[in-house]
Amino acid sequence: MRNLLTLLSLCVAVCSAYPLDGAARDKDDSMDLVQQYLENYYNLAKDVKQFFRRKDSGPVVEKIREMQKFLGLEMTGKLDSDTLEMMHKPRCGVPDVGDFSTFLGSPKWRKTHLTYRIVNYTLDLPRDAVDSAIEKALTVWEKVTPLSFSRIYEGEADIMIIFAVREHGDFFAFDGPGKALAHAYPPGPGIDGDAHFDDDEQWTKDTSGVNLFLVAAHELGHSLGLQHSTDPEALMYPVYNPLTDLTRFHLSQDDVNGIQSLYGPPQASPDDPVVPTEPVPPEPGTPAACDPALSFDAISTLRGEILFFKGRHFWRKSFRTPELEFHLISSFWPSLPSGIDAAYEVVSKDSVFIFKGNQFWAIRGNEVQAGYPRGIHTLGFPSTIRKIDAAFSDKEKKKTYFFVEDKYWRFDEKRRSMEPDFPKQIEEDFPGVYPEVDAVFESFGFYYFFNGSSQLEFDPNAKKVTHVFKSNSWLNC
Repeated sequence: MRNLLTLLSLCVAVCSAYPLDGAARDKDDSMDLVQQYLENYYNLAKDVKQFFRRKDSGPVVEKIREMQKFLGLEMTGKLDSDTLEMMHKPRCGVPDVGDFSTFLGSPKWRKTHLTYRIVNYTLDLPRDAVDSAIEKALTVWEKVTPLSFSRIYEGEADIMIIFAVREHGDFFAFDGPGKALAHAYPPGPGIDGDAHFDDDEQWTKDTSGVNLFLVAAHELGHSLGLQHSTDPEALMYPVYNPLTDLTRFHLSQDDVNGIQSLYGPPQASPDDPVVPTEPVPPEPGTPAACDPALSFDAISTLRGEILFFKGRHFWRKSFRTPELEFHLISSFWPSLPSGIDAAYEVVSKDSVFIFKGNQFWAIRGNEVQAGYPRGIHTLGFPSTIRKIDAAFSDKEKKKTYFFVEDKYWRFDEKRRSMEPDFPKQIEEDFPGVYPEVDAVFESFGFYYFFNGSSQLEFDPNAKKVTHVFKSNSWLNC
């Protein structure tokens, strides 16, 4: 539904006024705001600011095009009037492109009955109007899922709802009226699942100010695990444009598909007729995402997405949209083998490395890089190593970890050499992790180890396993 809303959290919003014909100083100020928008929402590296002032603004142009593509604008790569107008609109503070540092696993509640608590109130509306808006927003999602919600009045609820201004204790300060309207956190314990509303906004029951129901419905979608949609008709599209007629509000099919991919449709009433259906057998050799025995050959991140490899196929998961893609490896990289052994991304190189047997390939986007495949022994492995079981690269530490049977090696990406004193036993530095690893990747500050149909979430700071999941929990199962 065009003219809807969007919002959430984690980053601050942007841009107030953008004078097209102002003085040079005003133009520089506006350029700073545009750059901040791209940094906050489109993962523009903070060290490319120097390029913004020059004609050679390749990184910025690329990010502008990303923004234009995501928001459905013409992909000019220029700060044209439509692009600037979109940047000025109030919106959700969560980035449209990039990682979400607070997502500690599959963004989904593991139960169907959730509690919520309205901790405090805005003075803009009577309390019963706030209560009604929140209840109505939850009902939006309750109607299309098996989820149910009940309100509590004290203690810790699954979803804590607060109104606040500026700094409010979560390191993501609000920024005054007309910019980031609210933010919310993905499912989980503690602050996760909570929704915060900027009380510098003028909250209303209609569209004379910022409509609380519309904002709350979007934010609570995030609290349930949904990310931003590229569909301008969707509730989860990331820019706030209020409906002129609130009585005509309805979820788009994109919103329904997204939330049902996490929780399924509403449970049938006992009085509903049962319509038998015949299962459609899958194509021979095609893996099923929700097969309880599913295991993976390899897993890698790629530009904010996650790739799960199995046989000749791979699943492509993006946090920007709930839909899961399923492809043949050969449809993206015709020269790559099937049944790969390991894969990992080096973010600083914008490259993914693919391993099979004693060879490896480097890919960038959908292109295999020249000069590959190469032998794994060029990385410093001894001649006795015939293949790699799993690998991942820690983007903060700039270290790559290679797992072979019950041992692991560590590679220094800055020095481009294997570190001394390796290999080590996996159990020595990863207590609780299975001695043989099928696949592994790093995300949200955690390491995820896969063995067969099981997956372990490992906290590298606490050096312990924190959760155990099914391997296919990332595939909306």
